[in-house]
Amino acid sequence: MSQKFVITGTDTDIGKTVFAAALTAALNAYYWKPVQAGLDDETDSQAVARLGGISYDRILSENFRLNAPASPHFAAAKDGIRIAADDLNIPQIDGPLVIEGAGGALVPINDTLLYADLFALWECPIIIVASTKLGTINHSLMTIEALRSRSVPIHGIAFIGEEIADSQDTICRIGNVKQLGRLPIIENLSAPVLSAVFHQHFDLTDFAQ
Repeated sequence: MSQKFVITGTDTDIGKTVFAAALTAALNAYYWKPVQAGLDDETDSQAVARLGGISYDRILSENFRLNAPASPHFAAAKDGIRIAADDLNIPQIDGPLVIEGAGGALVPINDTLLYADLFALWECPIIIVASTKLGTINHSLMTIEALRSRSVPIHGIAFIGEEIADSQDTICRIGNVKQLGRLPIIENLSAPVLSAVFHQHFDLTDFAQ
């Protein structure tokens, strides 16, 4: 069975796409962003290709490209679209696959379907990406509870930012999740630098399936 990981976050703009780029490159995987909301700036797929040094033949096309940089349910409605779970079946590919959600686990896809509900249908291991900033304990534990309540398998948690050992350890102890590692904030971010830092702070054996 090919490796498949779903990346979700505890909030938006915390480095989830940077982590997804690093993991995709490290696993020599394919990358898939099912729903892209916002097209004016660099998309997540484009960012992953650039930051991971990943060729575009390993970047799978989004199922939906929505114009507004907003929650998918809102952006889809503005474009006159309603996205259903059946529209987001995981692509069948020969090789590892990294899938990136949008924002957090409870972001709505339509008026009744949340990303966490979709994750439950997919039954793939989830990696939670969490900032180490103030508030992360609450955000992380709520994300863990939301996923566990839907029987979503949690592979582990990856932190982004300055090391805050007590917060990280508290989340993993109370949430009963594995700490996969921590990606520090990287100045002058580039594909070679990101790869080197990722391999310094993460053990690839933790991503074996």
